[in-house]
Amino acid sequence: MQVTATGLVLEGVMGLDFIGIDPETGKEGSPTVWLDRANRRIVFQGVKAEEDLEAEVGGRSWAPDHEAGIPGHEAVVWIPTRMIPILRKACDDAERDGLL
Repeated sequence: MQVTATGLVLEGVMGLDFIGIDPETGKEGSPTVWLDRANRRIVFQGVKAEEDLEAEVGGRSWAPDHEAGIPGHEAVVWIPTRMIPILRKACDDAERDGLL
């Protein structure tokens, strides 16, 4: 059994450590952040990007030597800015645990 920072109890959780959930979420569709220490990554559940946002992201190259577009194995999602403290905690936990 794992008790999370928000007081939620998770049973049988092995690989992901729950960091936080959108504080304004309802009972469905819950932008969430986890830390996957074993694989050294932060995992997000977010809202699928709207067509216009996805087109903007995929429509040009954002970094030198990168092609425009969104590879088939990637997705554009968004999470609300009110979750910045949760993202910060995930980053701080990963850094503290030497996962960089």
